[in-house]
Parts: sequence; structure tokens; C-alpha cells
Amino acid sequence: MGAAILARAGGVVCVRALAATALCKKIALKFGIVDKPDNLVKTHKKPVAYLGGVGMLVGFAVGVLTGLYLTRDMELAVAAKWLLGTLGGAVIACSVGVIDDLFDISPGRKMLGQVVAAAVLVAAGIRPALHYATGIFGVEMSPGVEMWLGVPVVIFFVLGATNSLNLLDGLDGLCAGVTGIITVAMLLLAIHLGTWGFSNVGGDAVRIVVCLAIVGGVFGFLPFNRHPAKIFMGDAGSMLLGFVVAALMILYAEQTPRWWIASIVVFGLPILDTATALARRLINKRPLFVSDRGHLYDQLMDRGLSLKATVKICYALAGLYAAIGLIMSQIRTRYALAVHLIVFGTSAVVVCKKGFLKMAGIRGAIRKGPTVNEGSR
Repeated sequence: MGAAILARAGGVVCVRALAATALCKKIALKFGIVDKPDNLVKTHKKPVAYLGGVGMLVGFAVGVLTGLYLTRDMELAVAAKWLLGTLGGAVIACSVGVIDDLFDISPGRKMLGQVVAAAVLVAAGIRPALHYATGIFGVEMSPGVEMWLGVPVVIFFVLGATNSLNLLDGLDGLCAGVTGIITVAMLLLAIHLGTWGFSNVGGDAVRIVVCLAIVGGVFGFLPFNRHPAKIFMGDAGSMLLGFVVAALMILYAEQTPRWWIASIVVFGLPILDTATALARRLINKRPLFVSDRGHLYDQLMDRGLSLKATVKICYALAGLYAAIGLIMSQIRTRYALAVHLIVFGTSAVVVCKKGFLKMAGIRGAIRKGPTVNEGSR
């Protein structure tokens, strides 16, 4: 697909997502589908409309279907199957999120829905080529073993990415903006691979289409979600974004491991925030699945930064991880892996040294003076 076609397709998706988000806002307000403040975790000032995730799903669906139309003459049966599988899983993930936004279902049921969405990817043949990774160490893997081991890997990535972005959805514009940065980086990686004809089965086209579709969906939603937010994505949005990013990471595992590793590093900020949250709760003997105000962005605000400054810092960190992933994708895997380990190791040291693993207060936040948190989950 040429640059002009890519630009036109991305513009169409963005416009559709804008229109769908505006419509979802009206529907949510009319039927009382809103997120109400609780002065603990949800500290926004007044009820805000939900269903932003549905608007992004509409934009994403338009993008994928447009991609199917544009690639109809390429005779890529596998590519069409992968695109439809990604879209089908995204619909399931978003639908589970909508149900949770409306009825507040248990974490176990949400995870079950995420597993079902992951199963759609597996059924569509989207699994990591693990034999390339084990081949680096001189270990051969039979197709049967690779298939069965690939299933839990896909489930792990879907659960991990989906819940990481759900945890990151805590301030106006934060999750959507960070995901926008991540997916733009993945789009650049996809275009690079497509330029060199990396895939023999249509994976290049799939990665470009999926990246364009989710980038358009996110940037069509973000104008409504910037502070002060007029609509929230809710679990519907965070589960949708997490699922699509997970699918992309698996799609980058089609062959050479370094592209897979690069996509994981591009996703570095959500990984860092989730790892910090889990480590902090374990160290302080707090429940792992109970929300608190001790995330990286919460603690930045509790240390005196404004909401806008905190979001900008998170954007910068997301951009830094994305840049490292893109740059290191151009060198040999063994050297890139060493650099990536140093990057995450350094990140862990900074988190520890700066006190982000400490907990204080009824909801686990570090408090150093009065705080006004205008964001929301």
C-alpha cells in the first residue's frame, strides 16, 4: 500500500472514530452511563460519560474493514484471516469491557472474557513462531510443541497488555495518549518491515492495517479525553487497546525474535507501571487486585506535579521506550537484548531509589502535602 493510500485510510478511521465518540458521549449521558467520583480512586469533580471505548472500536473496525477492501486483490488468505481474527477478538474484548462498565463484573469474569478474545487470535492462526527464538540457543522445536506452547503465550500477552493499559487509565488523556505513541512506533516498525517484504504470508499488510486502524481510533477519541475529559474510555476502551496491542506484539513474533522484542520494549511504560504496582503491593502486603492511588502517575502528582505535567512526563517516557525499541530493532538480537535488559534494569533501580515502592495512606498513595487529582479511571 502506498503512502497516499495509508494517509487516506488513517484519516478515514480518525474521522469515523471522532464521530462515533461524539455519538457515544450523547448516548451515555442520555441513559446515565457515567463514571461517578468516589473521592478515593475516582477523584474527578462530576460524573463523566463512559462508552469512549465503543467509539474507538467503531474507528478500529472501519480501519480493519478498509484494509480488507484495499488488500482484496493481493490474494492473501492468511492476511484476511488474521485481520478478521484480530477484529473479532477486539469486539469480544471491548464487549466484555462494556459489560463491566455497566454492571461491574468480577475480575475473574473479566479475565475469562480476555481469554476468550485470546482464543480467537489462536483460532485465526496468530501465534508466535517460537522455534526462531529457541533456535538462537540451538534448541529445535517441533511444530506440534510450538503450537501448544504458543497458546499460553498468546493468553499471557493478552492478559498482560489488557490489564496493564487498564491500570494506566488513571488520568485524563493518559492511557489514550500513551497508546497512541506506542502504536505510532509500531506502525513505523510495520512500515519498515513491509518495505523489505519481511512476511511471506501477508503479515506485513496485516501489521500496517491493524496499526493504522488503532492509531486512527485512538486519535479520534483523544480530543474528547484530554483534560478536562468529556468522555472516558472505561474498561471497554482499555481492554480494546490492550487486546489490539497484544495482537500486534504477537504479529511481530512471526519470524526473527528481535522484532518481537522491539515491540515489547516499545510497550515499556505500561510494563513498568504494572510491574511497579505489583511489586509495591507484594512488598507492602497489600491485595494485588484492589485499586490504589500509588501508580507512577499518582505518585508524581502526590509529589506536587500538576495533572498536565504528569501526563506530559508519561508521554515523554512512553516516547523514550518507543525510541529505544525502534533503534535497537536495527542491531543484532543478542546485542539488542543486552541493551533492553540494561534499560529495564535501570528503570527498576530508579523506581526503587525514588521511593515508588513505598505505600502510605488509606489507598496506598505517597502523600507529601495537599493533592488535587483531577483524573479518573
